[in-house]
Amino acid sequence: MATGSFDITRKFVRVMRTRANGLIEFEFAVGDPDVAVELVMPKAAFDEFCANNQVELLSAAPAVAFDAEAADADFHWNLHQATHQRFR
Repeated sequence: MATGSFDITRKFVRVMRTRANGLIEFEFAVGDPDVAVELVMPKAAFDEFCANNQVELLSAAPAVAFDAEAADADFHWNLHQATHQRFR
């Protein structure tokens, strides 16, 4: 993201998965889709949240691929990954 292009009026949602019980796991970001919080909501609340925030839906794949050789690659993970894959 270019310096000076941070726009707090832009809001982003990336759906990570829908659980069997109907809860939606998703990432929500303001201004920069690469800096997000993870949230879980029932479908109806999720739909209302997205409408109220006028979000831009992002694809399920992260927008930026991280270099596995990078020194900080071991520290890049999210809660969804931590609960669904085994770490070293």
